[in-house]
Amino acid sequence: MVDPILERLSALHPKAIDLSLDRIERLLAALGNPQAALPPVIHVAGTNGKGSVIAFLRAIFEAAGYRVHAYISPHLVRFNERIRLSGRLIDEAALARLLARCEAANEKKAITFFEITTAAAFLAFAEA
Repeated sequence: MVDPILERLSALHPKAIDLSLDRIERLLAALGNPQAALPPVIHVAGTNGKGSVIAFLRAIFEAAGYRVHAYISPHLVRFNERIRLSGRLIDEAALARLLARCEAANEKKAITFFEITTAAAFLAFAEA
């Protein structure tokens, strides 16, 4: 159910390199800027160890009673491994609906796979 959507989204990748934020900002605006509705966020970046750091942080915050969402890249087996809502992997049907909404809001304009799937994660978090 999700795979055909992901294939369509992959085909939208821009041909020219553009390191600006214009594409993602345009899409997020079309979605109502879901990133603006997020509670405090911790962004983990770097070359190695991100998955372990996120696992530790999730365990700490969940043990303290917080609801924790996470978006990771890349996934290992299935795309829905990238998005966790309150400690659980996103349901495949919910993910398909979010991706379809992002695809419609994008209006077939050039966008990277990572940009549009990040927008879907922001949307999921804002609605959870």
